Amino acid sequence: MAFDTALQSLIAARRPHLLAIGEPFHGEPAFPRLRNRILETLAGHGFRSIAIESDRAAALAVDDYVRGRRDDVDLTTGISHGWGTHPANRELIDWLRAHNERLPAGERIVFHGFDAPTEITGAPSPGPILRELREYLGVPAPDLDRLVGDDSRWSAQEIMFDATRSPGRSPEAAALRGLAEDFRTQLYAEAPRLIRDTSPDSWNRARVLATTAVGLLTYHAAMAEPGTQSQRIGRLLATRDALMAQNLLDIVAGERSRGPVLVFAHNSHLQRHPSRWETHWEGQDLAAQWNGAGSIVSPLLGDRYVYVAGSLGASGPVGLGQPDPGTYEEQLGPHTAIVAPPAGDDLRERVTDLLGYSPLDRGTIETCDAILHIGAEPGAADAARIAGLPGVTETRIEPGSEMPPYTWGDHFFFAGEDRMRPFATIVRHDIPDFDQRSRLSQPGRYRLNIEVGRAEFRNLFGYGPEEFAAHSDTIDFAEPDRLIPHPAYAVQGWASVVNPGPATADEVERLVAQARARSADRERRRPRQSAGKV
Repeated sequence: MAFDTALQSLIAARRPHLLAIGEPFHGEPAFPRLRNRILETLAGHGFRSIAIESDRAAALAVDDYVRGRRDDVDLTTGISHGWGTHPANRELIDWLRAHNERLPAGERIVFHGFDAPTEITGAPSPGPILRELREYLGVPAPDLDRLVGDDSRWSAQEIMFDATRSPGRSPEAAALRGLAEDFRTQLYAEAPRLIRDTSPDSWNRARVLATTAVGLLTYHAAMAEPGTQSQRIGRLLATRDALMAQNLLDIVAGERSRGPVLVFAHNSHLQRHPSRWETHWEGQDLAAQWNGAGSIVSPLLGDRYVYVAGSLGASGPVGLGQPDPGTYEEQLGPHTAIVAPPAGDDLRERVTDLLGYSPLDRGTIETCDAILHIGAEPGAADAARIAGLPGVTETRIEPGSEMPPYTWGDHFFFAGEDRMRPFATIVRHDIPDFDQRSRLSQPGRYRLNIEVGRAEFRNLFGYGPEEFAAHSDTIDFAEPDRLIPHPAYAVQGWASVVNPGPATADEVERLVAQARARSADRERRRPRQSAGKV
């Protein structure tokens, strides 16, 4: 990747036990894609584990898969918050599986979740976890099912709005919490027998489940605490991050002999200063401030905790425009890179109405160690999304190079190191007397081009590339956020989008992934074809 040198310098200078890389917005897939490529680099520098913002207990099944202990996995249950369906997470798991297959067991990369099994709408019943622990320990626990009762009473969404509906502070919940603590104690007391009769991995799974059960019941108790909506949300956010911090410290301790840990999550969970949240929801102004996991872990790990904050300059596909002058994001510049925090007392926080997006603030700038910045120039987020795909290499024409000026700043993406035939490009200039119909000379305009192939071209537009000339006069090649034939290379099976935005985001994601796969397949066939020639 383009910023490997900066990343390696940071690691060499700090030698972290826990390297935290944040994202400011869960909706920009460039961040988890870059995370994946960063892990590829870190694997060559002794990192043997990754933790993501997902249910720790559920992630045990995913870890079994990536380390070759099972043949299949359901990511919709193994990765929580609905993120198991995200392409970047599937790409991560596929890469881990393939990477680990080549390594002895002790050198394989471990996959962790470090979150509690909670969602913004509620939390599940502790019953399934406690029943699995009862079975593993082989104890009767005759009151367990009675104390749990109907599992649905724990997860009712009404609890988020009415603390009195929660069973979290009932006598039954208190008894269950004591039972979970007893289970955890018995795991250690009976560890020699349990490990002998099962395995170290089975015992560790039970240990994680016991910790999760205690944390889950703690969260339910917080849900049952009365207060204003802001007070309740703040309490739940604080409880969740406290559980996250406990999990991170446990993961770091368990991985210490194997190497440092990469953790990836939203900035609010990793930053050193207190986290804050404000929104207007169902007619109410809500606000909360709490200590995130990073602010808890950082003083305990000291200099061995390294935090790289995530910054998003602009992203047409998610509807985030250019940053205003004088903001931190604008100061960080047009290009995607790992950079030092910007200096200057006159810089200010960005103001935007993009729901779920957290711009950089002064607290982050003053306490982070570096910033992973997705640039603010037109097309930077699109380029980061594509460059983060598995096996992709990127060529960017640098301004001032010997190439023609109308190519400066253009990006070319290849499925492999040969860089012979791109499967996608991002261009920012018209080509005189050849390709001017997209009006790219106007400020802020760019075009993403994708080699979709002849069959997909016909599926998209209703006619084949060979028929393009008969239709070209009916196409507005300058219309933004619309998938259209490439104005110059349609006959070769290329499509394009000027300033991709929300309307084309899903289709662009599909077509780019498909184009990369086709290109990678060509690359794999090339040596075999050459070897067969006489």
